[in-house]
Amino acid sequence: MSADTRNPVLVIGLGRFGGSVARTLERMGHEVLGADRSATLVQEYAQDLTQVVEADCTDTVCLEKMGARSFTSAVVGIGSDIEASVLAVLALSDLGVPNIWAKAVNEKHGRILERTGAHHVVFPEERMGERVARLLNERLLDFISFGDEFAIAKLAAPEAIAGLPLELSACREKYDVTVIGVKREDEDFIHAVPDTLILPDDVLVVSGRVDRIEAFAALHAD
Repeated sequence: MSADTRNPVLVIGLGRFGGSVARTLERMGHEVLGADRSATLVQEYAQDLTQVVEADCTDTVCLEKMGARSFTSAVVGIGSDIEASVLAVLALSDLGVPNIWAKAVNEKHGRILERTGAHHVVFPEERMGERVARLLNERLLDFISFGDEFAIAKLAAPEAIAGLPLELSACREKYDVTVIGVKREDEDFIHAVPDTLILPDDVLVVSGRVDRIEAFAALHAD
């Protein structure tokens, strides 16, 4: 999809979180207007984003002059200054931006953002802390939680099912997880079917409840 078919996005706050979001959106083909109070950050991102401005985005008048009202999506990446974060969300809400994402540093901050007008609140530090804790389990290689006890994970094939086709290993019946696919070194990803043979060095992509996935990853051969 080309850039002119993707909606432009306004990103307020170009720190680690906001900057990462902005650069990723650009790589995906979006036009991005980045804004920050810091002249240093504005200069840093000038070559990476469609447009970058030095501005106080807690001010509705300033945002209106920037054309914020014309955006269908905005991201408020301000985290350290909670007041500025809340005021920026409030200003965007007052301008009628229909899809506002905002970073929160804790649950209380998140509730305030929601009541102020944020449609989606994210907790990047909390989520990353959870992710690191999960990955300290050496057999879990990657992990995505959906916040409702359900997750998708990439893990080393458990010893207990190595050498068996999926049908015989009965992962869903015995362990309450679903093997979605298999990846082997130097081979393409395989979508799992009942007769897929699991080899000892395979990497599996599985879905299920978080606790079930963790127990499955830790299985040893009898």
